[in-house]
Amino acid sequence: MPIHAPRLLRRPWTAAGAALALALSLFVAVPASGSDLASGCRVDYTVNEWSGGYTAEVRVTNTGPDLNGWRLTWTYDGDRQVTSAWGATVTQDGHAVTAANAAWNGALASGGTVDFGVQGTWQSAGSAPTDFALNGVSCGGDPAAPPTTPPPTSPPPTTPPSAQCGDAAVCEDFEDQAGPAPAGDWQFTAPDCQGTGTAAVDTEVAHSGTRSLRLDGRAGYCNHAFVASTADLSSVGPVLHVRMWVRHTTALPAAHVTFVSMPDSAQDGRALRVGGQNGALQWNRESDDATLPAQSPVGVGLSRPLPTGGWQCLRFAVDTSAPGLDTWLDDELVPGLHADGVPTQDIDAQWLSRTTQPRPTALRLGWESYGTGDDTLWFDDVVVGSSPVGC
Repeated sequence: MPIHAPRLLRRPWTAAGAALALALSLFVAVPASGSDLASGCRVDYTVNEWSGGYTAEVRVTNTGPDLNGWRLTWTYDGDRQVTSAWGATVTQDGHAVTAANAAWNGALASGGTVDFGVQGTWQSAGSAPTDFALNGVSCGGDPAAPPTTPPPTSPPPTTPPSAQCGDAAVCEDFEDQAGPAPAGDWQFTAPDCQGTGTAAVDTEVAHSGTRSLRLDGRAGYCNHAFVASTADLSSVGPVLHVRMWVRHTTALPAAHVTFVSMPDSAQDGRALRVGGQNGALQWNRESDDATLPAQSPVGVGLSRPLPTGGWQCLRFAVDTSAPGLDTWLDDELVPGLHADGVPTQDIDAQWLSRTTQPRPTALRLGWESYGTGDDTLWFDDVVVGSSPVGC
């Protein structure tokens, strides 16, 4: 069975090239030559490349025995450098790349698959990697030596999130909300103008326990409805970490909407916002309406939709002292929602136009539409602090 790897695509960056690159990344896995696979593993490596940068989706199929922890290695023969990853912890030493399982996807059953991705840069030509190895055994190697569970150096499972709050400024499961309306540490607010959107404590839908926060958001510019934590976040950091579970009923619309709003003292109190546009998650800065990613076809393609009908783990990290912003959906880093001060085509041109670092002071959960888009959302198991809390 052949290994799947791509033909690298190199072209001057144009609008037409952006659209073509997006189409290739979404629909085509271009094969390249490779060797027959042994009984241990199969790797499908699908690349979307543009001038100076690339992303690659990697799917690993375990055709050997069950694994409790995995590690995939390969070699780049050009000058490609991995700058970020999602679904795995990826490190690079020279040309050698190692991807180790995340805390939540280390179990890989026989016949099972796992997906992760990388984003990076390149300057000169190089061929696609073909020397994949799973837990030290080549995917084209000796069938008598199938992969085994890696040595103890692999990342251990993390402590369950319920035991990780520590000294977090916010650690809320809404179980102490006794009435039908939010009260105590959570207060209803309409920051700009109020319409018919409502908030309630829901005792029928919850991620954990028996209660969650429910927001019924309505379309229209003045239908802002949020529930704000009374916690002061102005001293949390230098990196502010937020983890929440969110569930909603209607796919993110083409129009701009917001469901997380954080007043930002670096913007004179105007908000740093998480929401959606063109059907995918985005960051928005109220002071200048900058978005992350850029709302081009490729930029939107590097973000992710927010799935409906089930609980999703959303977490993000905001650096208040240096350029740095990362966003994870179900513990997978979203490449289009990453900023590190180094310009990346179709992602952060607008975002990097402002050099003052954000300083969020509060957290608001709810719904803010700028024209069209109703939705019903639930929030639960919210943590805000100076240390990350996983899903």
